Amino acid sequence: MKNIILNIALQLNRSAKYKTIKRYFDSLLNDSSNPNKKYFDMAMIFLILSSILILIYEVQHSIAPWIDYYDIYFVSVIFLIEYLLRFWVYSDVHKMIVTEYEDSQFLGREFSLWRPLKKAWKTKLEYMRTPSAIVDFLAILPAYRPIRILRFFVLFRVFKLLRYTKSINQFVDVLANKRFELFTLLFILFFVMVVSGIAIYVLEEKSNPNINSLFDAIYWALVTISTVGYGDISPITTGGRIISIIIIISGIAMISFATSVIVSAFSEKLGELKEHRTINKINKNKMFLIICGYGELTKLFLHQEKKRLDNYVIIDKEAQKVREAIADGYYAICDDASKHEALSRYDIEYEKITLLCLTHNDIENIYITLNARSLSRKITIIARASTNNLVKKYTLAGANHVLLPNEIANSMLFWAIKNPIIYKASHAILMGKPIAVIDEVQVNSKDKLIGKSIGMIDFEARKLLFIGIQRGGSKEDFLFNPQPQTILLAGDVLLVMGMQISLDYFKEIYQKE
Repeated sequence: MKNIILNIALQLNRSAKYKTIKRYFDSLLNDSSNPNKKYFDMAMIFLILSSILILIYEVQHSIAPWIDYYDIYFVSVIFLIEYLLRFWVYSDVHKMIVTEYEDSQFLGREFSLWRPLKKAWKTKLEYMRTPSAIVDFLAILPAYRPIRILRFFVLFRVFKLLRYTKSINQFVDVLANKRFELFTLLFILFFVMVVSGIAIYVLEEKSNPNINSLFDAIYWALVTISTVGYGDISPITTGGRIISIIIIISGIAMISFATSVIVSAFSEKLGELKEHRTINKINKNKMFLIICGYGELTKLFLHQEKKRLDNYVIIDKEAQKVREAIADGYYAICDDASKHEALSRYDIEYEKITLLCLTHNDIENIYITLNARSLSRKITIIARASTNNLVKKYTLAGANHVLLPNEIANSMLFWAIKNPIIYKASHAILMGKPIAVIDEVQVNSKDKLIGKSIGMIDFEARKLLFIGIQRGGSKEDFLFNPQPQTILLAGDVLLVMGMQISLDYFKEIYQKE
């Protein structure tokens, strides 16, 4: 028996198909970023609500047999399958067995199946004792109809909504963050209620016909301190009315305190919820831009690209700058991009993700570059440097491109003084003015440009000016005004200039999506 279980565990550990299936169900059940999870959650919410409606309807009405079968077999079986799947994906039993076997082989001791099975049972029992797992189990019980009282457990299916509704989960998280304050308030409330109940019982048990036991007194205290006041029990002695005044004032104070605690908790959580929503929105795209720092360079870039820029987020560790960016109408988050946790929240494994390091501090920009490059080799990093001496450091840190705004500004100033006409033309082109633009045309493997020579492409007929070809990654690989017989290859980048409409039409003819 031991060998059979070991062989099964070894086969499962080697099976790529088994691992893929388990990862799929684990992601479907627990990963909020899975695009299919929202459909699964909606289906489960429908099953829960339909089951509750059936319970309410059959209190005074007889239901059709098919509805009863739907509730007994279909809904309960789906809940049972879900429970078993969560139980399955919670831990890997076969890995524990394989690990124990490998350790036994390495240490030269006899393989014991009991040790990994005991560990596996503890992990599974740990899951079974979680509140969500208990609710899932109780939601299955109504399927057994011979014991009618089990129909009551249908109400536990309402609690399953906590698993599938994000808003309720967020509300519970807010309350959990203030559990110390709320538990303290609850303890004070319980203390005042018990003391007041005992006092009113001692003072009015003989003179008040509505107070016949300590339970009646505590019931009155709870109703009074909650400011509900049903009126079925009222104090008639002077001492009892004094206690009523004290308990009413205490109730109002406690309700006010509880309200302020909850409101402050939501105020603290509101910024985090907005950030989480922004990050989720960004992560749904395979192409987006992360801008670190909200300074003058960032403002100029966003002002120029505002109409064409959609999937982006600004990260700055200064709260004042974040508030300024939000006031200007941009998506911004207060965080330190040089820390691992800040960038790890984004799906930066895609090739078309760009990170702009535009803070005013070179050291901070280098740390952000190192952090981003340690997370992904695919991300494109563009960093701002204050001097040319730092370019090598940025490159070693992992930056793909280094900007030198001070040198560019000095060059533009020189051209504005020396050759003002050239300056005006180049400035208009770089700023995207409607005279002409310079654009890059990527040559992909499926484009019609593949295999064509420069002479075969009539740029003049397309009202475009061809400047050159970037072939490879170094500066030396740029071919300025190449020969007409030069053949275009996959990966080449054509540098052309012209009106935007001409560029769009050129790409439409020669490029595939």
